Amino acid sequence: MKSILSCALVLLGTLPCAAQTAAPDPYRPVYHFTAPKNWINDANGLIYSNGQYQLFYQYNPFSADPGHLSWGHATSPDLLRWTPQPVALTEYKNPDGSNTMIFSGSAVADKDNTSGLFPKGQTDGLVAFYTGHVERPGVVLRQHQNIAYSLDHGQTWQRYAQNPVLDIDSKEFRDPKVFWYAPQQKWVMATVKADRQEVYLYESKNLKNWTFLSRWGRAGNTVREWECPDLFELPVPGGGTKWVLLISAGNPTEQFRGQQYFLGSFDGKKFTPDQPYEEPSYLDFGKDFFAGVTFNDAPGNRRILVGWTNDWAYARDVPTGTEWRGNFAVPRELSLRRTAQGLALVQQPVPELRKIGKEVLTLKNQVLKPGAAGYELPFRGESYDLELTLKPGAAKILTLNVLQSETERTTLRYDVARQELTLDRTQSGNVAFHPLFASSLESARVPLRDGQLQLRLLVDKSVVEVFAQDGEVTLTDLVFPRQHAGRITLSTDGGPAQITALHLADLRQPLVP
Repeated sequence: MKSILSCALVLLGTLPCAAQTAAPDPYRPVYHFTAPKNWINDANGLIYSNGQYQLFYQYNPFSADPGHLSWGHATSPDLLRWTPQPVALTEYKNPDGSNTMIFSGSAVADKDNTSGLFPKGQTDGLVAFYTGHVERPGVVLRQHQNIAYSLDHGQTWQRYAQNPVLDIDSKEFRDPKVFWYAPQQKWVMATVKADRQEVYLYESKNLKNWTFLSRWGRAGNTVREWECPDLFELPVPGGGTKWVLLISAGNPTEQFRGQQYFLGSFDGKKFTPDQPYEEPSYLDFGKDFFAGVTFNDAPGNRRILVGWTNDWAYARDVPTGTEWRGNFAVPRELSLRRTAQGLALVQQPVPELRKIGKEVLTLKNQVLKPGAAGYELPFRGESYDLELTLKPGAAKILTLNVLQSETERTTLRYDVARQELTLDRTQSGNVAFHPLFASSLESARVPLRDGQLQLRLLVDKSVVEVFAQDGEVTLTDLVFPRQHAGRITLSTDGGPAQITALHLADLRQPLVP
């Protein structure tokens, strides 16, 4: 029996065993979005228009700390190569001396000029909806919904003179997601009354005048306030559709933030869940996936999600330095799938990702023998796409270490008897910058499928995204290795296991727009 070090190795270009040299900025991801500088958090205004994916996001133009929130802007033809654009919407002073920051929201293409904000005949005018967060130093005064419009594909914006367009006299009313509801030829807005953990729905014919429809909530995880709603329709395998409601709320671990989803129906007035949903259905079981929302008008009716990879528990403290702070997960394509546990929302990295990597390693039908050291793959790196299918056989525990050095590792561990997958960053490197960063492990139930465990890991310097069983379960965590050996090892405990298939693509090259 040959060791993994010598079997089924495919070399494309340079030898993959060569270690990657640590970059001057050791934590800035290569293929996960970061702003050129300063602070970012939630993705906003996601829309496809003029042949480009438009990404707006919460942004501080002045520093890498939260504050002065505006909308940053970037565009991409393929969801991966992003070109920075000028800041789109900036905070502003009000006549009474208060300040309005530009909080989260969405954007739509007003193709029929229902708003009357565009010249006659223009079909590609964009309307942005944002929460105006009004405050004086240290005091929140109110949150209300506002619009701005662009005649040039988001390059420049004009705030609507009669803002706000929706105000309920609340300090916790935010995050408008607007979409076109074709059966009734109207616009629908989903917002949240965050402190009540409720979604409020409104309708409009012209994007400026809004009428209350219904409210729904206080289900699933209600430990934290609700934020960033998204409501959309997906096809069901075998026929029909379901409506999906995304809500950013609490995490499976109580001290952290997370995201949940509900399946149900929407009749143009109210959302009705399929069941009471006393137990949350989580979108991601890691600590660092929050505020995910989807693109409007993506080609081919694709439903593509972008989430912030951070957690408010320690977001201000992550050790990326004073130049930049914050990034997004790789865009994920959403679909519904019938599983043994019922209909589930599935997330998979967008297929465009496969076009940018260089496959450097493949393995098939290799036996993993028990042993403390395990087997080390003949590749070292910190930015790659690893796909792996394992058959546990007699093994009790399967372990995959990434970003490994002599004393550091980020560990993915599968307990066969419990059918539980755990992402462990307790020894991943710098975990001491905040007491909550490595305070617990991220675990999720992942049943074997046809006796096998399928994993895909997107590793990118300081981000690890795990997709299990073709996206039925995901776990996303930040990690900050201090050593940069970039080793990858596999091991088994209790008996031999089998690597059915393994593919590794090197993604260390920076993406050029």
